[in-house]
Amino acid sequence: MWKETATEARPGVTFRPPVDRTALAAAEQRLGRDLPAQLAALLLETDGVVGAYAKDVVWSLDRIVEQNLLFWAPDTFPGLYMPFDPLLFFGDNGGGDQFAFVLTPERPDIFVWDHETDSRLWAARELEDYLQRSLADGGDWWW
Repeated sequence: MWKETATEARPGVTFRPPVDRTALAAAEQRLGRDLPAQLAALLLETDGVVGAYAKDVVWSLDRIVEQNLLFWAPDTFPGLYMPFDPLLFFGDNGGGDQFAFVLTPERPDIFVWDHETDSRLWAARELEDYLQRSLADGGDWWW
């Protein structure tokens, strides 16, 4: 389903080999929380989605884990940004802004974090909406 959604939004999008359930469970254990169901389902189909200009619309599972552990670490950005604990980052626009699910409170919406202003703006209703909008020919700042 996820590959078809992405391909419909942008023919020529590329995919990586899928992750297996063991790797997914290990990643969730490292994170200390479950991935949103939609993201987990996508990763079981493809370990990330690469759009135009090699933009990582959805990161690989390894990158999701590493980036989130970095952002959640208490000494990474002390006093520089609002806390990142409620967010689970999973993709970017190639210009520094990153996309995330909100984990607390849990909801399907996707927000974009602007790395220059530290603002968190609503970007999509859920993962399918995000893929359709982010892969369309609207540029890097489509939200």
